[in-house]
Amino acid sequence: MIVFTEKRQVEKHLQGLKDQQFSIGFVPTMGALHQGHLSLVSKALQENYFVVVSIFVNPTQFDNATDLNNYPRTLARDTELLKTVSNQIIIYAPEVSDIYETETKAEHFSFDGLEFEMEGRFREGHFDGVGTIVKRLFEIVKPDHAYFGQKDFQQLAIIKKLVEKHQIPVTIHGCPILRGADGLALSSRNERLKPEYKIAAPFIYKTLKSAKKQFGTKSAKYVTEWVENAFSNHNLLQLEYFIIADEETLKPVSRKSKTKTYRAFIAVYADDIRLIDNIALN
Repeated sequence: MIVFTEKRQVEKHLQGLKDQQFSIGFVPTMGALHQGHLSLVSKALQENYFVVVSIFVNPTQFDNATDLNNYPRTLARDTELLKTVSNQIIIYAPEVSDIYETETKAEHFSFDGLEFEMEGRFREGHFDGVGTIVKRLFEIVKPDHAYFGQKDFQQLAIIKKLVEKHQIPVTIHGCPILRGADGLALSSRNERLKPEYKIAAPFIYKTLKSAKKQFGTKSAKYVTEWVENAFSNHNLLQLEYFIIADEETLKPVSRKSKTKTYRAFIAVYADDIRLIDNIALN
């Protein structure tokens, strides 16, 4: 397995593959890989000859310094895990200086308002950081296809908008959320959950499924209040937000329309670990 730490190295290697007409898939990650990541890599391998997996904890998308410092960094383990998948995987694991050079600072982006909804309201500057790192990685890797999980559905929408507005020649693929047997969406953060919170956390998806069932006959306002009440009675999990939004605009729904597609989004604190999830409603 080839592991590159410098962009000039990986650019040179990938150009050689492209000169031979090999298609390149790309899965950007922040490491601490789990089966959810591997499902993206497997999908990319089905559709491309080689797949680049970037492993980089991006400082400009964190609004909380403690969260950045505590984010798991497990490059050796991640490399061994990817070795079990395929020998056609190329790892790009740069240092911050390789990506940002002399100034670790996010660019400013307009995503036509998508950046101001949900996560954007609670994590100031987050999507500028996401846009900055994804754009730079696309410029380095120059993939034919890139794969992202739908757990970060808003991020997926932002990246599609980034590609559209900056005319980046890559096809974006959104892949289904992978869940544990208990329904909890797989996340690198799950590893940091204390035992009692790990037991409690599946309540998030259980509540989302109940919300979806109710949304068939009840108003968005009713369902939202029901979810908020369910969490107010929970002694471990603290709800940050629950929002039912139009999938296209990500704006909260006031009145349902049969011509629109809706999705429920949720952010919950399990002690000091922030978990997000979502579910299609129709």
